[in-house]
Amino acid sequence: MAGMDPRDTFDTVADLYGEVRKGYPAALFDDLEALAGLGPSAQVLEVGCGAGQATGDLAARAGRVTALDPGPALIDQARARVPATNVRFVVSGFEGFEAPPSSFDLVASAQAWHWIAPQVAFAKAADLLRPGGTLAVFGHVPFPPPEPFATPFRAAYDRFMPGAWGTPPPQAAYRPDGPFAPGFDASGRFGPVTHRAYAWTWSMDGPTLGKYMRTDSSYRGLPDAVRLALFDALQAAVEAFGEPCPMPWETHLYLARRA
Repeated sequence: MAGMDPRDTFDTVADLYGEVRKGYPAALFDDLEALAGLGPSAQVLEVGCGAGQATGDLAARAGRVTALDPGPALIDQARARVPATNVRFVVSGFEGFEAPPSSFDLVASAQAWHWIAPQVAFAKAADLLRPGGTLAVFGHVPFPPPEPFATPFRAAYDRFMPGAWGTPPPQAAYRPDGPFAPGFDASGRFGPVTHRAYAWTWSMDGPTLGKYMRTDSSYRGLPDAVRLALFDALQAAVEAFGEPCPMPWETHLYLARRA
């Protein structure tokens, strides 16, 4: 997969992505429903639906969801995961998607907005939204594990990826000091941004951690042998303790209404 655009790698591991990638906190969708005014008549565009981790929750709170993803294998996973009759899946990137202006009440993107150039993303979302419609961007951020897991994890990174331990992961872009809230403001197309944060813990056994790591595109710059050796070492570190690793996570939601 050398030379492949990192965002295209997800489709090559669509089965793992569908199996191990987590959905989103119920409280996030409750807040989104209330803040965006969703209901039976709401028309929603989901950008980068992946394997459908957020699609079903959106569909349960809206009249119609159009779910986009450029990966056909991921779309197949999403269709199997979300058989709701009010969802239309489309194999397409956001940049190439066409719809009449003011078609949607909500444009939502879970863990995918960072793949779209900001100068395209916010302006196009505003054009597709009805006046007063909402753009919502949200994503998970992982944090280092607690002890006693942290010590062998650090040793694995020091061996296979020196200098990486303690460096914020790419997903840290979703934290409040990241680019998303300023992106809304810089576009000039949206009103004030509302932010919500949700802390949770994912107890990951060794095989689950190994599978998850294989879906993380941020390691694609490593040679395959080194990358897989790192993943195997992390998996072995968890298995050596004989119990799941309680990995801390945060999910961050940003939303604003079209000005």
